[in-house]
Amino acid sequence: MSASKRQMKLGAFLWATGHHIAAWRHPQAHVTAGIDIDHYIQLARIAEAAKFDMIFCEDAAGLREADVGIASQTSRSIGLEPISLLSALAVQTERIGLVSTASTSYNEPYGLARTFLSIDHLSGGRAGWNLVTSASPIEAANFGSTGLRPHADRYERAREFAEVVSGLWQGGSFQGHDGQSFSVRDPLDLQRSPQGAPVMVQAGASDLGRDLAARTADVVFTAAQTFEEAKAFYDDLKGRMTGYGREPDDIKIMPGVSPVVAETEAEAREKYEELQELIPDDVGVALLSSYLSISDLGRYPIDGPMPELPETEGMKSRQALVVEQSRRDGLSIRQLARHFAGARGHWRIVGTAAQVADELQARFEGGAADGFNVMPSWFPGELDAFCALVVPELRRRGLFRTDYQGHTLRDHLGLKRPA
Repeated sequence: MSASKRQMKLGAFLWATGHHIAAWRHPQAHVTAGIDIDHYIQLARIAEAAKFDMIFCEDAAGLREADVGIASQTSRSIGLEPISLLSALAVQTERIGLVSTASTSYNEPYGLARTFLSIDHLSGGRAGWNLVTSASPIEAANFGSTGLRPHADRYERAREFAEVVSGLWQGGSFQGHDGQSFSVRDPLDLQRSPQGAPVMVQAGASDLGRDLAARTADVVFTAAQTFEEAKAFYDDLKGRMTGYGREPDDIKIMPGVSPVVAETEAEAREKYEELQELIPDDVGVALLSSYLSISDLGRYPIDGPMPELPETEGMKSRQALVVEQSRRDGLSIRQLARHFAGARGHWRIVGTAAQVADELQARFEGGAADGFNVMPSWFPGELDAFCALVVPELRRRGLFRTDYQGHTLRDHLGLKRPA
């Protein structure tokens, strides 16, 4: 293999019992995984042993379903606050990157900049912040808000928030900030990051989200079902970067992928169907409703087509993706809910290691991805299977590292150290 050959980046997206909505019902699932630190340490070490670039912990500051009874029947109902979790994982790992979500809507930039820079020092330069604006009315209600801020207002606040945090991470050169949403006087009481600055991650796919990413992000997570969707997003975002004085390779685009892999295709499909059979219809519909930011999807015939949906102030890009899939594939509400529940709208691959590697390679070499955020259906089983079967196949093809070449997350990702 040529030393200069481009290799894909891999993130391990950790989520309690797993990304499948019914993962907690799997016979081998650890039902209380969300509050078991030993469980997360095990997952982090599995990913580190496979030389993943990073682990990623998502967050929402509230129950994800309005109905507590529905929430209790999902794999998303119990979970530790992720920044606290990363602090613990920082001392239980040595090389793998540590990325966590935190909202610009319900935090202040000085405190968040200080927290992530502290984790960066604790880990030797391995921290990253996944910036989100938060699109759930349930979260808004937990912070005394009278409702969800309009989409454009959330992104304007996020733009200024990111500007302040980036300035604070510059160290002693920070000269203060007095803006529309925030006023910050002093620099942080910490030296600069061992990697120059923690890595900035984003996932917004709306027009405003893409502009914010082109301006500030180092890594972008995204959801795309088809190669065409992934390629269009990749080209659009990379094309916007020159407007902000940046090079296309300054951002690594890593779409989410939920692989179900086994020694044979038949075995992989059997594993997938067994999980699908564990989804109660009301849970699947409730999950779909929450991502579409609508409350009354359950009143429509479950075997009928998706209704016309009004535009919301929630996750606009995710709503568009789901509606497009329902139209393209002619799916009923029940079919769409079951499909969506398996990976929450992300790309799913079911097959052998060679089949999974073929699909990943096609998008990577076809200019639709710089790597992937791997979303195992249930933990630890599907993470184990991916690391044992797919990672060696990617290495055989020269597409993934055999060992770490640096110590910081920026080293792993091939990102420039901020000036």
